[in-house]
Amino acid sequence: MTLFYILLPFYVAFCLWLGFRILEKAGFNGWWTLVLMVPVVNVVMIWIFAFAHWPALQDNSRQDL
Repeated sequence: MTLFYILLPFYVAFCLWLGFRILEKAGFNGWWTLVLMVPVVNVVMIWIFAFAHWPALQDNSRQDL
């Protein structure tokens, strides 16, 4: 059981780092990842980010024109 408590902070940090990287690539501020630590709000924000217009994609479409 103590191994769980030793590895848990590393797992949480790894998941937050992944979220940070994904949001940065999507064109959002990566610090929105901290919302993942708030219960209920995290699920809502995942849905908002999933269906929002990503700034990174909008920038690429303008370069193609």
